[in-house]
Amino acid sequence: MRGPAYLSMGVLLAAVSVGTGSAQTQQAPAVTVAIVESRDVTPTSSFTGRIEAKDKVDLRARVEGFLEQQLFTEGQNVKAGDLLYVIEKAPYQAEIENVDAAIARAQATLDLAEIERRRQAELVKKQATAQARLDEAIGKAGEARADLQRQQANLTTAELNLGYTDIKAPIAGRIGRSNFSVGNFVGPQSGTLATIVSQDPMYVTFPVTQRQLLAVRKEAAAGGTDPTSLAVKVRLADGSLYDQVGRLNFVDVQFNQGTDTVQVRATLPNPQALLVNGQLVTVVVETAQPEAALVIPQQAVQIDQAGRYVLKVDAENKVQVQRITIGAEQEGYYVVTNGLNQGERVIIEGLQKVRPGMVVDAAPAPAAAPAG
Repeated sequence: MRGPAYLSMGVLLAAVSVGTGSAQTQQAPAVTVAIVESRDVTPTSSFTGRIEAKDKVDLRARVEGFLEQQLFTEGQNVKAGDLLYVIEKAPYQAEIENVDAAIARAQATLDLAEIERRRQAELVKKQATAQARLDEAIGKAGEARADLQRQQANLTTAELNLGYTDIKAPIAGRIGRSNFSVGNFVGPQSGTLATIVSQDPMYVTFPVTQRQLLAVRKEAAAGGTDPTSLAVKVRLADGSLYDQVGRLNFVDVQFNQGTDTVQVRATLPNPQALLVNGQLVTVVVETAQPEAALVIPQQAVQIDQAGRYVLKVDAENKVQVQRITIGAEQEGYYVVTNGLNQGERVIIEGLQKVRPGMVVDAAPAPAAAPAG
């Protein structure tokens, strides 16, 4: 009797288990969808660029000597005219004293030569001496005057050399690491002592192909706008868009024959010193006026060997694969140029839980800020 009873209980449990599993498989997975919408999007072109300081100066020693003082902290901001280094002054002060003595001696020699010249001139008038004696006196006076002028030039040089012992900032900016310490012997052959780079504004340079440059110029001519008025923005390493807008200010006069590109430069404000000389950035140039376009969140787009696609939810809440073509990237969104219509729904969360043909429980995504 125990065998049939246990068999009936097992059949009952199996039926309950099957029923429960069937109910679970029929439950639609929850996904989050975004609506394909039309927005005003500014056409842009992206380039890889470098931040460059507007002014950059390598400080060098113009005279030889031991460094006596370093009057700055590495990395600090300096103003034009700030004293940065001091080279020992004693040898150059001594040289000035030596030249001063030489000038006094030359002046005394000139005075004596002038006295002798005047004396010989009087004697010649009285015919008490030969003209040759006067000519000789005139020559010696000329030599003494030339020697005095040479010593005065030496004094100017010595004073300049003494002034070069004070190394000052020629521009305002931020000073980098010092390559020499106090006590080192430096001179014109020592190379760069430190480098100053200006901070605000900064340049960003980037290569543009000949085709892109011609297209921008044609669009500007057709629209009656100046290419230098195009807005230039940069995207930083963390993906964020820098909050200052730049303007084009220079296009190089020749193309690189190897890459068929020309260097273009824009000026960017840098009030917070976020941009650093040599920094690699993505340059985004707004090439035309805003125009209406369909956009979807970037997380909705997937890619396989056949290209890009999205999973969209139709009117019956069934999942469908839709191949798409995308255009520009706009602050977390892609511009869709083909494959979707306004108002359609695409899955942005829960993609891993669904497959084509499956019925889903679609919930709309929270409202987001407009694309940039």
